[in-house]
Amino acid sequence: MTLSESLVRLRYRFFPDHVVGEILGKKWIDSIIPFMALVVLIAIFGSIVPRFFELSTLANLSGQTAELGLIVLGLTIVMVSGGIDLSVGSTFALAVLATLYGMNVGQWSFGTGLVATLGVGLACGAVNGFMVGILRMRAFLTTLVTLIIFRSIFEIVFPQVSTEIVTSYPDSPLYDYLGMGRFLGTPVTFLVFAVIAIALHIVLSRGRYGWRLLAVGGARRSAYNAGVNVRLTVFSAYIVCSMMVALAGFFFASRIGSAASDIGAGLELQALTATVLGGISLGGGRGSVAKALMGTVFVLILSNSLLQLAVPGPVNDFVLGLVLVAAVFLDVRWVKNRHKILRSVYISPTFNKMPPSVSTESGSPMAPNDRLRQVGVIGLGILDGAEDVIFDRNDNLYTGSRHGDILRWFPPDYTRHEVFAHIGGAPMGMTFDEAGNMAVCIGGMGLYQITPSGEVSLLTAETNRSLTSVADDSSMKLADDCDILPDGRIIFSEATVRFEMHDWYADALESRGNGRLIVYDPKTKSTRTILSNLVFPNGVCTSYDGQSVLFAESWACRINRYYFAGPKTGQVERVIEGLPGYPDNINRASDGTYWLALMGMRTPALDLSLEMPDFRRRMARRVSEDAWLMPNLNTGCVLRFDEQGRILESYWDLGGQKHPMITSMREHKGVLYLCGIFNNRMGTLALPDADPNWCGVDTYWRKPA
Repeated sequence: MTLSESLVRLRYRFFPDHVVGEILGKKWIDSIIPFMALVVLIAIFGSIVPRFFELSTLANLSGQTAELGLIVLGLTIVMVSGGIDLSVGSTFALAVLATLYGMNVGQWSFGTGLVATLGVGLACGAVNGFMVGILRMRAFLTTLVTLIIFRSIFEIVFPQVSTEIVTSYPDSPLYDYLGMGRFLGTPVTFLVFAVIAIALHIVLSRGRYGWRLLAVGGARRSAYNAGVNVRLTVFSAYIVCSMMVALAGFFFASRIGSAASDIGAGLELQALTATVLGGISLGGGRGSVAKALMGTVFVLILSNSLLQLAVPGPVNDFVLGLVLVAAVFLDVRWVKNRHKILRSVYISPTFNKMPPSVSTESGSPMAPNDRLRQVGVIGLGILDGAEDVIFDRNDNLYTGSRHGDILRWFPPDYTRHEVFAHIGGAPMGMTFDEAGNMAVCIGGMGLYQITPSGEVSLLTAETNRSLTSVADDSSMKLADDCDILPDGRIIFSEATVRFEMHDWYADALESRGNGRLIVYDPKTKSTRTILSNLVFPNGVCTSYDGQSVLFAESWACRINRYYFAGPKTGQVERVIEGLPGYPDNINRASDGTYWLALMGMRTPALDLSLEMPDFRRRMARRVSEDAWLMPNLNTGCVLRFDEQGRILESYWDLGGQKHPMITSMREHKGVLYLCGIFNNRMGTLALPDADPNWCGVDTYWRKPA
């Protein structure tokens, strides 16, 4: 390796550019802008507003935060579900009126007053929720109308009872303590608000109801297709919102003890500014409690500081309006361009110099030929996306389907088939355990098990998180191929932790060690990663020695051996280096050797570009994906090799007429069966010298008597 190549390799090893994309891909990155805006606001007004950082000022701010914060959280729930509620100010006014009349005039108990106030919120929310959620009316226009209606009700009733409210006083120590009490110097209302905010955070981020809200707001049609009751979810969101607004009104009434005719006027502007500024998307499906709280504090600090600086109320509203316009602009632009920005920095190619290719000249075992040209065909036009093939002891053949099905084909001619099980996702590699249960890797979903009767269950979809990983790599993105170990554990590959299945070509462009080898133990139901930083690990096959496993690294064009038992436990050895194509699945052969599928061939242009990371980065940013340099997947090949890594023979279809891409093959009773994830058929090739009674499952487990 030259000095320049060494420097480039070191540069990409110690300064990994992909970290930038992983940071920008974090969920909390959306909170950076409102957080920085809040810091700047505190710095500005903290230096010009008298007594800004005094305890009394902070205590007063926390009390107001409890009231406005509840309104903002309620509005957040509605906006997350894809709606909007412009009537929060009018609902707040009705709630304050109900509280003051009940507690001051009616001399209600604390519990009665609270229930009555929440009942007002429930009624207002039910009106909005019924029209928007059930009748599917436009949220903006509907809540604009109810804003006027609720405000009109307040203005009709308030003059009739205002005198009684002012001249009467509540007789409830608990009510007085709620409004004026302090616990360790903190207003009681703020502590109650904090508990509610934490509970709501858990619901939105961990609860089923929160997931439904996000699903409805993000893609209403998809949520409906997934079984979510969209109308009921939207209806409930408006009810929860109005009840939280009513609770804020109860807090406000207990603190102020009176009300003016303009109570709640303009409150919807403050609440909407706080939610949008905090990063709650106007389009729905995106938002959190933390973002809502940042927006709330920002609006309160801005409003209070302007008032202390003797800025007139109309100017205050004008400033809030400008902030809202800026927040909406940023929200729209960010939502529209976030994916583009992230995509431009997320793909981060690294230096990867490929070794010289194994010779394919005439006379060598890898010499191109047309031995696959005349193979038989199974399932022409029926199969779609069969990545792997496997047989049970009864000669039944199993393949996956692009539609998420596992198909079972019946001997002897394999023309009849049935859907053995439906899982979803993209079925990839398969293996059988001693009891006849099938383990199957599902791209984007994890490792699943199918019993002989067709019952499906999830084995694992998570593994231990890497300590040095910026992104959370505990969830599996692309479980690829699997095999069974002698003790019953399942070892499988995850091709990449950075890209989803439909973005596999981006991983090829990076040629970075994004993959890993994982072991699942059905006895302890535990999952752990045993090897990381692998270059698109693909095929996995337990070797005959019972102590090691062979696995392929596709973009590195090599086969490795990992020892899981014996004196070399934990060691990795190179078995084949410099393959002329990209290795995929590996399976046992009847003579003690191994079959290997090459899903495509290397090209000089792509090999050369792997030594130029900057070129590939510019290509990813400036050229459409269909024009990227790609692995050549139009010419597939199957080869056979022994324990020492010697290639013994190869089978090609140079014209690509029947099997342009081969991802897997399986020998069974003298016939080699070929699969390709992009092919619409399966191939059969008779092997004259193979054992006609050989079944791969019997080489793992003793054949029943």
